[in-house]
Amino acid sequence: MNKRVTIDPVTRIEGHLRVDVEVDGGRVKKAWASGQMWRGVENILIGRDPRDAWAITQRICGVCTTVHAMASVRAVENALQLEIPVNAQYIRNMIMLAHAVHDHIVHFYHLSALDWVDVVSALKADPAKTASLAESLSNWSGNSKAEFVKVQERLKGFVGTGQLGIFTNGYWGHPAMKLTPEVNLLAVSHYLQALEVQRYASKIVAVLGSKSPHIQNVAVGGVANPLSVDSQSVLTIERLLAIKEWMLKLEDFVKNVYLIDVGAIGGFYADWTKYGKGITEYLCVPDIPLDGKGTQFALPGGYIEGGKLESYKPITSFNDKYFTDGVSEAIKHSWYNYSGGNDKSLHPYLGETTPNYTDFQDDGKYSWLKSPTFYGKPMQVGPLPRVMNMLAAGHEPTKKYATAALDLVSKVAGAKVGVEALHSTIGRHAARAVGCAVQVDELINQWDLLLANMAKGDLKTFNKPVFPKGEQMGVGFHEAPRGVLSHWVVIDSGKIKNYQCVVPTTWNAAPRNEKDQPGAYEACLLDNPVADPEKPLEVLRTVHSFDPCLACAVHVVDQENNPVVTVQAV
Repeated sequence: MNKRVTIDPVTRIEGHLRVDVEVDGGRVKKAWASGQMWRGVENILIGRDPRDAWAITQRICGVCTTVHAMASVRAVENALQLEIPVNAQYIRNMIMLAHAVHDHIVHFYHLSALDWVDVVSALKADPAKTASLAESLSNWSGNSKAEFVKVQERLKGFVGTGQLGIFTNGYWGHPAMKLTPEVNLLAVSHYLQALEVQRYASKIVAVLGSKSPHIQNVAVGGVANPLSVDSQSVLTIERLLAIKEWMLKLEDFVKNVYLIDVGAIGGFYADWTKYGKGITEYLCVPDIPLDGKGTQFALPGGYIEGGKLESYKPITSFNDKYFTDGVSEAIKHSWYNYSGGNDKSLHPYLGETTPNYTDFQDDGKYSWLKSPTFYGKPMQVGPLPRVMNMLAAGHEPTKKYATAALDLVSKVAGAKVGVEALHSTIGRHAARAVGCAVQVDELINQWDLLLANMAKGDLKTFNKPVFPKGEQMGVGFHEAPRGVLSHWVVIDSGKIKNYQCVVPTTWNAAPRNEKDQPGAYEACLLDNPVADPEKPLEVLRTVHSFDPCLACAVHVVDQENNPVVTVQAV
């Protein structure tokens, strides 16, 4: 019997997302993804100094923060054709990579692992067997019987008081849960350990960025970090050596815990390589620039059609017209108006942000998200498109970690699992872990590059921008943890004339476009199994695999200037 299921709001994400599905015969037959807040940041920027945009746009989100700062300064620098010192690139790169590693760890363990891990089941585990299993998989120092006994005792305390604390409201005992008690205990232990490890990434961002969240060190033209080999008042060798220690701790956890856990859980849930495929048009952008002009990158980007690696088309620079000419946004099913008609799709340089709210209409307007397309097609962006494009580009570190992850999945599953399995819900988690391992290596490499350049006597970190008269247009992109982020700015005589942000969750959570083609969430939910419509765990598994960030995609504002919400801290 056909049943409508509405999840509103979806939890363990950032922002307010509503997901509706129609379930028939235990399968999803139709889906709607709806952003429930309006974003007005673009309108706030009109008429402002372009040098202020990075500080304002990173307030779009308290989770993604740094990514908007980086895309914004890159957009203005691109408009001015401004070259920045390589030291500034290295410092920016380390901030972005540390932020990405933090994001990946938190996403898997604290936002989505509970879709796969039955916490209460861990009470039945034998800690000795858990230790034996853990030690067979990696040499992580936290995989001891004593550690697992301690975690199990803590968990007994939660359950014994009737208060599961951070583990409250999970679908414990759901028929879709299939891990053994020992594996569940292992995962819960690593969940708690990840809470400690993620702090090292935040400390790196805070030291290099002067603050976290919402870094304060970037500027149009570089960064505000003076470099010195001896002064204690700036970024010194001593501070950089401390940062290196934190990087090595992150590397240890990512390679010996995160990558292993995802591979093992993927093996237990190998059947989920059949679900969540959806859109296989994969878009990512190159990132981690190695020169001041943004023409050389450590990590490649491009476009793959239909999931086929042989179709790969590279994107090579911030000025690559193949990327900049291909992006547009439609609003047929979005709560906006375009002055030229709502059946049109506008390039971001011409973008408009004019709200037009209606009730939720299944076949009409139902979301505050726009519908981006690349050359007229909806895209999937994020860790899976990133890994697939890097594999297609022949990126050796990606090939190494992807092979290791798939080999572990195959070992646990008891059957060979190939690259094609990545086109799935569980595959997105595997791709994210693979990408994280690549990024933690590159984080350490960027540290080495900065120290080597300082050793040559180059301590420059800033070039002063000059704003000419007339109009300039620029795009700044960044391959953020959730996927392709781009900021588009039109500057006229030193002031912002137009500004648009096209963010990863807008790509993935988009409503149907002007051709009624679904976005990635909606497409990937089709044919998902749903064992119990009253407990739609399987729907959450696929949605969470994208790591939604609706605050980036949409915001709320009261045009009468009344307070939207008041928070009192006591």
